[in-house]
Amino acid sequence: MAYSLLRIRKVSPFGISRVLQADKASLWRFHLEPECAQFLRFGVFTRNYGKILGSSHYDFTGSGSTSSFDFTDLTCPHTWYPIARRKKRKVILHVGPTNSGKTYNALKQLERSSSGVYCGPLRLLAWEVAKRLNKANVPCDLITGQEKELVEGANHKSVTVEMADVTSVYDCAIIDEIQMVGCKQRGFSFTRALLGIAANELHLCGDPAVVPLIEDILKVTGDDVEVLTYERLSPLVPLKVPVRSVSDIKTGDCLVTFSRKDIYRHKNTIEKAGKHLCSVVYGSLPPETRTAQATRFNDATNDFDVLVASDAIGMGLNLNISRIIFSTLEKFDGTETRDLTVSEIKQIAGRAGRFRSQFPVGEVTCLHKEDLPLLHSSLKSPSPIIERAGLFPTYDLLSRYSQAHPKLGLYKILEHFVENAKLSSNYFISNVEDMMKAAALVDELPLKLQDKYLFVVSPVDINDEISGRGFAQFAQNYSKTRVVKLREILSDDTVKVPRTPTELKELESIHKVLDLYVWLSLRLEDSFPDREVATSQKSICNVLIEQFLEANRLISPIPFSSKKLRSRRKF
Repeated sequence: MAYSLLRIRKVSPFGISRVLQADKASLWRFHLEPECAQFLRFGVFTRNYGKILGSSHYDFTGSGSTSSFDFTDLTCPHTWYPIARRKKRKVILHVGPTNSGKTYNALKQLERSSSGVYCGPLRLLAWEVAKRLNKANVPCDLITGQEKELVEGANHKSVTVEMADVTSVYDCAIIDEIQMVGCKQRGFSFTRALLGIAANELHLCGDPAVVPLIEDILKVTGDDVEVLTYERLSPLVPLKVPVRSVSDIKTGDCLVTFSRKDIYRHKNTIEKAGKHLCSVVYGSLPPETRTAQATRFNDATNDFDVLVASDAIGMGLNLNISRIIFSTLEKFDGTETRDLTVSEIKQIAGRAGRFRSQFPVGEVTCLHKEDLPLLHSSLKSPSPIIERAGLFPTYDLLSRYSQAHPKLGLYKILEHFVENAKLSSNYFISNVEDMMKAAALVDELPLKLQDKYLFVVSPVDINDEISGRGFAQFAQNYSKTRVVKLREILSDDTVKVPRTPTELKELESIHKVLDLYVWLSLRLEDSFPDREVATSQKSICNVLIEQFLEANRLISPIPFSSKKLRSRRKF
């Protein structure tokens, strides 16, 4: 079923209601009721929201009641998980570079266990592990934010880390890419899994830079900790010369750049030369599309023998890459343009060469000669030690604080936790800026705290205009009738394959809206009843995106030597 979005109604910063007129090439329009558009203003002015409510200081110990509990004391997060604390876990750290076999060995132990769970950072990894275990005759459920595929007789689960169950008991558990405890946005989910999973054996796979932190954190849990160190299974060779022209591109190459615009320009530059066809991988592509693109690139019988990608290749995809070519060693990280870190360079470069693959020896180089010294020095350097893990208060803490201060909305509660939380030296409060933007929106609606919290922790890209409006409409409709029909937001229409990268970006945003609907439907099944329709429409999006990627020849190619390649844009 094809579909389109209706008109967008928006309130300008000056409070003037206007309708955004989509350009003639636009595929999508989105409809918001006028009052919904009005409350969307609060998302724009999140930073000023606190000023609107005043700057009063609140008593976080629950003054005015008989309680002296300090809700902002987060110094002992290990006590939040009593089931895990009743166990003396055996924790095995598997640490080493990319393509060293660390996760492979942990998974072998998971296969042999009587029950277990794999926790990965990406849906792609959860899919891959579930498929592997089921193929090995180890029945395994797949549970991600957007999927729940149960297998009869399964005692094993493959989940995204946010879905880790800290109320069940397992024989064996794996947390993959454990160094992500240090991630500003998602680190708290890895910390929750680290402290909360109740397993006889807990296997942690990742970068050696996280070992001192993990050892320190687990001193208070009573767990036994063992560290296994791995070396890379196949060589990685840093080249001394850059790739100077498109004629130097060869089968198995992966050109890495950091903007959608440059990805498609490089793709066209390579394909215009007539020797190669390119698959593409970047973060805002739907996971299904990324998997399809990787599969096409890996197929030796396929003509798509070159990959153009962002740093999204750093984890989650098995790729037969011969040589990594950095178009630049700088990226825009959402705040500023900066040099890639040592860890980022090593993670991406390490994707070249794969043990027992078509390209067992990996090579890495750059497009620009001046980038080679930083590349070489980074590959020789150890990753900086990860000093702190992300932390975020549990819903129980937020709820108890709300009961002590019932006049406060979720935004103010989050704000005050962030500003006043007491932490040990091993932790930091995760960056909740996007959560607070979402909280500013839902605080305008007549919702219970639990419902607000659910919307705030949903996987919405609040900074994407179409995704943000989908989120707003879902929340508003839910607050009014407790039932959100997809057809009230998406209307049937005839659509075509995107013709430009702008139309492609819109289609990717629509996929995010549908993903959000599916996520909400798994938690509020009666209120979001059109999960099958949303899943079907996601599939249509994937097909249309794939057709664009196969047919795209619309962007003017640019020469490899052009300094314009060094411009930075956020995906």
